[in-house]
Amino acid sequence: MAWPTLDYLGWRETCSALHLYLQIAGKYRLAHSPWLNHSWNATFYVTPTGLTSSPIPDGPGIEIVFDLHEHRVVGVNGEGRTASFALGPMTVAAFHAAFVELVSDLGGTPVFNGLPNEVPHPVPFAEDHRDRPYDRDAVRRFHQATMRIDRVFNTFRTSFLGKSSPVHLFWGALDLAVTRFSGRRAPLHPAGIPALPDDVAREAYDREVSSAGFWPGGGGIDYPAFYAYAYPAPGGFRAARVQPDAAFWHEGLSEFVLPYDAVRSADDPDATLLAFLTSTYEAATDLGAWDRDLLECAQGRPRFVRRPDATAAEPVAEPILREDGPTKGRYLLAVGGVEAEMTYSRAGSDLVIIDHTGVPAALRGRKVGEQLVRRAVEDARRDRVEIVPLCPFAKAQFQRHPEWRDVLRKS
Repeated sequence: MAWPTLDYLGWRETCSALHLYLQIAGKYRLAHSPWLNHSWNATFYVTPTGLTSSPIPDGPGIEIVFDLHEHRVVGVNGEGRTASFALGPMTVAAFHAAFVELVSDLGGTPVFNGLPNEVPHPVPFAEDHRDRPYDRDAVRRFHQATMRIDRVFNTFRTSFLGKSSPVHLFWGALDLAVTRFSGRRAPLHPAGIPALPDDVAREAYDREVSSAGFWPGGGGIDYPAFYAYAYPAPGGFRAARVQPDAAFWHEGLSEFVLPYDAVRSADDPDATLLAFLTSTYEAATDLGAWDRDLLECAQGRPRFVRRPDATAAEPVAEPILREDGPTKGRYLLAVGGVEAEMTYSRAGSDLVIIDHTGVPAALRGRKVGEQLVRRAVEDARRDRVEIVPLCPFAKAQFQRHPEWRDVLRKS
């Protein structure tokens, strides 16, 4: 399906209003839900009709839905009662009052923090009487975009066995996000994020992460974009080679950024976005020496059960082919028509530089990349040459295999 156009500057006032409305509903959920690691108890989720809070344990149980087709806020409780009000031009104070009434009508307790987070110059919701527009068509297109992004993010999520967040929308920064975890503790986050409690920021980043997401715009950029970052960012991360070509390192944000329009206009938007998600994750994990063999698996497919580790982790038995030229070469391993490769360059007669390793998702978890590096080590020993592992994956493999270091360039 075609991805919709998104003109942030054309709808930013509506976007700002929707952002604050979601904060009101999100703060209600936060106030009544037990804390779940990394603020996961506060988020919203994309649905075919809009955004939902999922059930909130207040009163008889209440779910809040932003219906972005009918442009209404709908509440449903565990007794089958519903209440709703229309989304349209209004003030934040008017939305706040209507939301409090909706929760009360459903038997809930509408008590929650009344001050916005992560926005400049926050004004208490109940005191924000500035008129706000509501562009129905822009909201509809935003929802269409989030549906497509949610689909790709969830596909990306299937190739990871470690701890991974749901695909969910954080109302603090209005970003749809998915996060992977290495399983290791992270250094204490410095916090200091404007209008966000320091304890929330520090709890959010108390484990190593590789995270990606989508903003409709704002927060330093005036266009919709995807982002990717790592915490803590490993050395060399900002200089990593990522895909597609339109992706770049944003110095102000200290994150990789990919404009939404580069995805929307691509011949295959889903594949383009997946390339960004995968390449930024691989840069973070290879440079950060994550245990990828333990954490990854093949991308999930409908009706195909994931292969258990006992078989999936078995090394591939197919032979590794080498194509060696005067200045460049590569190692190639093909399994069932799917090819993995590791490329290298020659820097004189006694030095090989490994510059790239590519393992398709279908071969993940089978030590294919490790086998390619192992073959290069064996050849280096035989040919009496040294190796410089410029590729982050190859470099991580040498860190995991100290017995290979005899072939590393000494200086």
